[in-house]
Amino acid sequence: DKEVRAIFLRLFAQLFQGYRSCLQLIRIHAEPVIHFHKAAFLGQRGLIENDFLTKVLNGMAFAGFVSERGPPFRTCDLFDELVAFEVERIKAEEGNPPKMIKHVRELAEQLFKNENPNPHIAFQKVPRATEGSHLRVHILPFPWINEGRVQELLQEGLARSQGAPPATRGDRKCVVPAGPPVGMFI
Repeated sequence: DKEVRAIFLRLFAQLFQGYRSCLQLIRIHAEPVIHFHKAAFLGQRGLIENDFLTKVLNGMAFAGFVSERGPPFRTCDLFDELVAFEVERIKAEEGNPPKMIKHVRELAEQLFKNENPNPHIAFQKVPRATEGSHLRVHILPFPWINEGRVQELLQEGLARSQGAPPATRGDRKCVVPAGPPVGMFI
């Protein structure tokens, strides 16, 4: 499924290349408003007559996209890197399917690494009981739990977790790269 996501990521990166150059930040209100110039975007790309892209840009999903990705200072991700820095690579791969597939696999690998930042941590699955295991008489009863030892282990774990760095990755905000201007894609 990561490769399918990578294909859609490339598609939307190609579709919205140069969108940042058509964003306008309006600071009239206490909270800045971001406006997207649809006509300028379509005109500069020569796609004014394209019904599909016009409908995409008029949709609620794109309005959410602009409000989420419009601010010039926010956490960047793989999509921002594709739109800003991989324009030429995507363009060059259009006629070369093996290169395109290689790039899709690289993107899928990055998506997998983003979702699984610590691959060395493996979760052991509990095996299912075999058929007829409930009929066996040699199974020992579960031992009694020592409450004092449980409390000790809990206190040790809390002490270790308080001194350790947080497990989640901190999202660093940075200036979003604008990428090349829209006129370059005609």
